[in-house]
Amino acid sequence: MASPGCLLEGLTEDEDVRAMLRGSRLCKIRSRTWHKERLYRLQEDGLSVWFQRRIPRAPSQHIFFVQHIEAVREGHQSEGLRRFGGAFPPARCLTIAFKGRRKNLDLAAATAEEAQRWVRGLAKLRARLDAMSQRERLDHWIHAYLHRADSDQDSKMSFKEIKSLLRMVNVDMNDMYAYRLFKECDHSNNERLEGAEIEEFLRGLLKRPELEDIFHQYSGEDRVLSAPELLEFLKDQGEDTATLARAQKLIHTYELNETAKQHELMTLDGFMMYLLSPEGAALDPAHTCVFQDMDQPLSHYFISSSHNTYLTDSQIGGLSSTEAYVRAFAQGCRCVELDCWEGPGGEPIIYHGHTLTSKILFRDVVQTVRDHAFTLSPYPVILSLENHCGLEQQAVMAHHLRTILGDALVTEALDAQNLEELPSPEQLKGRVLVKGKKLSAARSEDGRMLSDQEEEEEEEEEEAEATEQRRRAKQISPELSALAVYCCATRLQTLRPNQVPPQPCQVSSLNERKAKKLIREAGNSFVRHNARHLTRVYPLGLRMNSANYSPQEMWNSGCQLVALNFQTPGYEMDLNAGRFLVNGRCGYILKPARLRQPDTTFDPECPGPPRTTLTIQVLTAQQLPKLNTEKPNSIVDPLVRVEIHGVPADCARKETNYVLNNGFNPRWGQTLQFQLRAPELVLVRFVVEDYDTTSPNDFVGQFTLPLSSLKQGYRHIHLLSKDGASLSPATLFVHIHIQSF
Repeated sequence: MASPGCLLEGLTEDEDVRAMLRGSRLCKIRSRTWHKERLYRLQEDGLSVWFQRRIPRAPSQHIFFVQHIEAVREGHQSEGLRRFGGAFPPARCLTIAFKGRRKNLDLAAATAEEAQRWVRGLAKLRARLDAMSQRERLDHWIHAYLHRADSDQDSKMSFKEIKSLLRMVNVDMNDMYAYRLFKECDHSNNERLEGAEIEEFLRGLLKRPELEDIFHQYSGEDRVLSAPELLEFLKDQGEDTATLARAQKLIHTYELNETAKQHELMTLDGFMMYLLSPEGAALDPAHTCVFQDMDQPLSHYFISSSHNTYLTDSQIGGLSSTEAYVRAFAQGCRCVELDCWEGPGGEPIIYHGHTLTSKILFRDVVQTVRDHAFTLSPYPVILSLENHCGLEQQAVMAHHLRTILGDALVTEALDAQNLEELPSPEQLKGRVLVKGKKLSAARSEDGRMLSDQEEEEEEEEEEAEATEQRRRAKQISPELSALAVYCCATRLQTLRPNQVPPQPCQVSSLNERKAKKLIREAGNSFVRHNARHLTRVYPLGLRMNSANYSPQEMWNSGCQLVALNFQTPGYEMDLNAGRFLVNGRCGYILKPARLRQPDTTFDPECPGPPRTTLTIQVLTAQQLPKLNTEKPNSIVDPLVRVEIHGVPADCARKETNYVLNNGFNPRWGQTLQFQLRAPELVLVRFVVEDYDTTSPNDFVGQFTLPLSSLKQGYRHIHLLSKDGASLSPATLFVHIHIQSF
């Protein structure tokens, strides 16, 4: 049987990887007293690590996947190890941080060398996985299942084992049809497939008839694509600027057959490699790096923003953790919230006031900002302070900000002569801004009270504060006030056309209800305000389970800092991830021109007539994940829904029929069409669900991206899980046409 270990190709002789395959007894650290030794072992597929549990659970609960790892940190570089790992030297410790909501894995090895083997080995496996093409991932995926289906591990496959394989890969094939495929490959006629017979069966299983049809439309009778024929395909794909040189380059990049490559020809295999690559994906590859103008004022950008950043769960009894800040930064977040309260020993703390959420030190959070804020993006970070501290601890906060952040902290205007507009992300690269309350000029020397115009954060829990705490909330120390340079928290006055405009450095914060009211009642005035000033929107305090609101409505009006609970997955966070997917995932997206012009006439409630038609043909899907891996006979019945998120008049959703019992290669061939009035604001969300007649459909996977980054023609959409992790090799295959008029 062909080896399922193609991820390990070139790594099988690597000492670190070999040690991981043998396994290690590592100490898992959860608290000061909970230290348990467990066996961890890399599986033969090279994709997953098996680990021992005290109480055996379902097989899927005993593994984690390499592709779900966000980072591997050495030493005491996690909150857990800093607090509970003191008994273990840093050289023996490592932390595996995961994408999504899975908790960190804090581990200590018996020796420093063993810890290093896992750090280096995981780095090599992650690098190899990142370098794999979609076709290699697909081959690897199917061979890994093949290995599992070979129940007696004799490298031969009986029909019963083949049926087991089919169920594993999410297809319920008719027995007679499956047996016919089996017998077509059983050339030795011994009711067993082996070697080349197995490979032939897999090739038949992985055939893509719809791709073959497209290929043959352009290749003609010789069944290969010449460079001019490939160029014709590219032009039909909507790539108007494509050249013969580009077609030749694609052949040299993706063609597997050396002879064909030498003659500048592309075979069906090369064509499939191309369409499964990032260049054949729905997301424009040119938009995956920073491609937008980063020299405009901050108010001209949507800025990825988090609410209650310190929470890892609900805002009533959830855990507060510095790790939540690390995760937010890893997702491209550029504005984080610090909910600051009086702490013991003169040290301010961060937690959700008047709740059972745990508490963390303000100082530790600022250190986390220093260490992690610029690992993914170089552009500025805004610390949104919700301040409930008295004057003394406010001075301590200012001291920590200055001493820990040093030169990264913005303490004075970059250009004192130009205060008419905010600086740009480019000018503020690597810098940290403080959003907080500012003393009025008349009282800044000795007076400690805010003027009436200055804003109190309107978080709902302030209603429950004691009189003394309310008095403190109206006080501001000169030390902390001095740090609010470009983000001075200010109550938003009514948006009257003739009023004196506030300074650009004044930032207002609104809960979602007040923001929606402004959008309804002052649509265009609010858009104009947001062309020059930053506005932060946050969820209602009534959302006790840290649920989110749809950010799209706020973006429609140009609100920049649309703060969401990053710890809560759902369609709202899918939209946020889709909005900030492009421009290098740097956390800053240039707003459409109509939202940047100070005299704009745009009103999201009245966007004008349709300007664009979006037509999506949903053709097929490939290798959708099983939802219940513990039940072999549980096969999905998939349907595809396409959602349009934009101005209210554009919002729509349409879906295909469902396909019964086939998550492996379902076919639809259905066309969905949408009329769009403000296409520059549109996000397109592709959702796959498992149809259920008696209960709500189950989520399978999704992918969200801006319409402006959606490529036309035949495209693959690479699906993501609820937590935003890759579901590779799961894809949708669609045809996209965008017509503007």
